[in-house]
Amino acid sequence: MTEVAANPSWLEGQLAEAFRSTLTRVYRSVQVDPVRYRAHLRKAYGVAAESADEMFFLPIEEVDSIARQQVSGAMKLAAAGGAGFGLGGVATLVPDMGILAAVTLRMLQKLSLLYGFEYNTEEEVAEFWIAAASAAGVDLGREALEKRILRPLVQRAIVRVSERAGAEMAEKIAARAVPIVSSAAGALINYYFVRAWGRRAQQHFRQRHLEERERRQAHALLPPGQ
Repeated sequence: MTEVAANPSWLEGQLAEAFRSTLTRVYRSVQVDPVRYRAHLRKAYGVAAESADEMFFLPIEEVDSIARQQVSGAMKLAAAGGAGFGLGGVATLVPDMGILAAVTLRMLQKLSLLYGFEYNTEEEVAEFWIAAASAAGVDLGREALEKRILRPLVQRAIVRVSERAGAEMAEKIAARAVPIVSSAAGALINYYFVRAWGRRAQQHFRQRHLEERERRQAHALLPPGQ
C-alpha cells in the first residue's frame, strides 16, 4: 500500500483507464436489449408497455419504484464483485474496476430504457453518455448543449466519466490495503459507488422523462393526467 499511497495520481490514472477501457469495450457486448428488457419488465413487474413510447403512459410512481429496484440490484451485484476481488487487496483493484464499470453501464442502460429512452441513433447514444456524465457528477457544459459533432462528444463524455470514477475510487482506496479484511471494504466501496451514480442517473432520466411527458401532453399525445 506504501507505493499506492505515495502515488495517488498513478492509482487514479490506472483506475480511470480500467473504467474507460471497459466502458468502450463492453458498451456493445453487454448492451441491454430494449425488446428483451421490456419483456422482462412485463413479466417481472407487470409493466404494460411494449415500446419506448408506451413507457410514457405509465404512472411515474410505478416507473420510479422499478428504477429504485434496478439501482438496488446493481448495488448488490457490484458489492458482490467488490467482495470477491477485495480478497486480493490492491492487486485486484483494476479488474474490480472493470467489473464495476460493466455493472454501472448496464444499470444506466436499464434506467434509460425504463424512463423511455433508447440508444439506437447517434443522437440517442450521445444523450445516453450525457446521462452517464450526469450520473458521474460531471457537467459537460456547452458541449452537451450544442451536440454539433456527436462522436467527439461521446468520446469526451467517456473520458470525463472515467476520470471521475478513477478519482472517486482512489479517494476511498486506503481500506483496500489488507487482503481478506479488504473484502468487506471492497464490497462497501462498490455498493456506495453504484448507489451514488444510480441515484444521480435516475434523477437525470426522471427529469428528462417528465419534460418529455409535458411536451407530449402539450401536443395532445398523452391523455390528461398521465
